[in-house]
Amino acid sequence: MRKVLSLILALAMAMTMLTAFATTAVAEVTKPESISIFIDGTVFTTNNARDAFQARWEELTGIKLEITQPDHDAYYDVLQQQIASGDWPDVMILSSTYYSAYAAEGVLWDMTDAWEASDLKASGRFTGDSVVEGLKIDGRLYGFSPTRGNGCVTYVKQAWLDAVGMQAPTNWDEYYAMLQAFTTQNPDGDDKKETFGVAAAGFVGPEAPYVNYLPEFYQDGTPTFDKDENGVWFDGFTQDSMKAALERLNKAYVDGVIDPTTLTNGTKDCRNKYYDDTFGAFTYWAGTWATNLKSNLEANNLSGELVALPPIAEVGAYLDRVPPVWAISSACENPEGVYKYFIDTMLDGGDMQMLWTYGVEDVHWSMKAETVLAGTDKEKTYEDGQFHMKESLEQAGTVYTKHHIDPMLALASFAEGYYDPREDSVKAEAKAASELFNTHSKLAIIVPTTEEMSMYNGDLVTLKNELIAKVTMGDLSYEQAMAKFESDGGAEWSKAIVDSLNALNK
Repeated sequence: MRKVLSLILALAMAMTMLTAFATTAVAEVTKPESISIFIDGTVFTTNNARDAFQARWEELTGIKLEITQPDHDAYYDVLQQQIASGDWPDVMILSSTYYSAYAAEGVLWDMTDAWEASDLKASGRFTGDSVVEGLKIDGRLYGFSPTRGNGCVTYVKQAWLDAVGMQAPTNWDEYYAMLQAFTTQNPDGDDKKETFGVAAAGFVGPEAPYVNYLPEFYQDGTPTFDKDENGVWFDGFTQDSMKAALERLNKAYVDGVIDPTTLTNGTKDCRNKYYDDTFGAFTYWAGTWATNLKSNLEANNLSGELVALPPIAEVGAYLDRVPPVWAISSACENPEGVYKYFIDTMLDGGDMQMLWTYGVEDVHWSMKAETVLAGTDKEKTYEDGQFHMKESLEQAGTVYTKHHIDPMLALASFAEGYYDPREDSVKAEAKAASELFNTHSKLAIIVPTTEEMSMYNGDLVTLKNELIAKVTMGDLSYEQAMAKFESDGGAEWSKAIVDSLNALNK
């Protein structure tokens, strides 16, 4: 009996020591002294008081933040150069395409275990389990998003519809007739000013799902890889649906209803042209951007009344994209610490979540009594203690709507007892656009990265984009483009990738 008791005591002591060791190991994640981040324009830029955001973040964490922020439209070009140089940041924002590719290439740190042990997962406030599962690659997590993906809806200027005597379109024929009227019937009331029906940031988008800026033209066509109802992968670029999409784009270009500078437009170019009354139909992000577009039109003394279109019959559903993620590079010296203090705190339910969602108090938002946009027809007076967003530092005459996290897309609520300003910050038009998108959208899929994908897809995308532009602008017929696709290696690359993707199903 004494031997048995001694054995039990020894085992109990051993288990206590193991438990203590495990607890200490979890608790002893080293706090970084500094974290380098590579960010796009979805985080406040210098013109929007990024220095105030940085100072507040450093105040909350006691960690120095080192920021690299290229121009938003050039973000991925600069990021690729940075990765190629070998000088990798600790943290970077990645679209689904780059996320999948960099994970396969070993650029990204596997954060699966960190997520499973995170304070956020254990908080009970997180509502994005399906998003996390959708971001896993071969069952492992290499990036985290604080929001769901969202997508684009088509906004049409009501003033232009009124000017040409039309109703909002419901099918392709009505949509195209509207574009022609916007181009030829002087909808802006200025005979000296050239107008277009539609414009976009490129004839094809730079990231998945690629077709979201011109959905009415692509309809069921896609230039990238997709799965059929049986789960078999195919290259949408080689399908008849893509041929029909290119024919629609070419007709629009020849007829002059699409802005001819679409090939070189960035998203900021499109927004500025929309605010200047250059074109009438703009497919852009649902939710908060409905308010941004309205406010900026009104700042230019134009009507801000926009019609958010349900998808036309031939489109059926807008695409809900795989969200951009925050990823930690595999070169990071302390990835556990970076995850704990940078990524896991974004949705902390308190001051940090407030910072990422709305910005800095008394810079981007306030609770103090004041009049915002004083002296304009949009001025509004707030009482002390009433939450409100402040006037934009970059775009006078408009107010901020959010920071990096859209409150309508956030994957975690604020903690119990912490003030959630969502109901006071979300405008009616933003809520309506978001609800319309949620009702009329379907999830895009993440395409796995295989060895063949890594080897060929960069050149393949470049070739596809070149051919899409040339067919659209009439430099090549569809038949000539497909012959070039064959002769330049595109067909061979495409088949190798499709075969590799279908091999994953076996």
